[in-house]
Amino acid sequence: MEFKIETLQPVRIVYVRRRGVYGPENAKAMEQLKAWARERGLLTEAAVLYGMPLDHPQAVSAEQCRYDACIVTGEPIGAEEGVFERRFEGGTYAVFRVPHTAEGMQAAWAAAFPALQKAGCRLSDQPAVERYAGTQLLQGFCELCVPIEADGV
Repeated sequence: MEFKIETLQPVRIVYVRRRGVYGPENAKAMEQLKAWARERGLLTEAAVLYGMPLDHPQAVSAEQCRYDACIVTGEPIGAEEGVFERRFEGGTYAVFRVPHTAEGMQAAWAAAFPALQKAGCRLSDQPAVERYAGTQLLQGFCELCVPIEADGV
């Protein structure tokens, strides 16, 4: 599986969090975030959204796994009920271009880590993220971004 190395810049994000088993329910959090962003004129072709699984299911019970559906914002929004704000620190990431389908994303999650291991990359402790950028989505793609050590390539 091919990937490119990219430095994701630190950004301010607004997010909706859900707890539970990772999978189809994550899409509901993303739809909730999109509805919120659409009402505020933030959901444009230039928008960048992230899906962030924050816990490893082998280290945390499935019911307690956290998933944040996020949108990048340029300025403070202020917390609202069910919608929060924080900073995503970014870092060095291996970026895999993936068909924007549930099957495509599942296959990418399964193949990315073996591909990075084979390439000799060392993982960092930042969260892996699914990146959804307006222009790529129009082409039917999204990205899986896996954090690696800057000197680990």
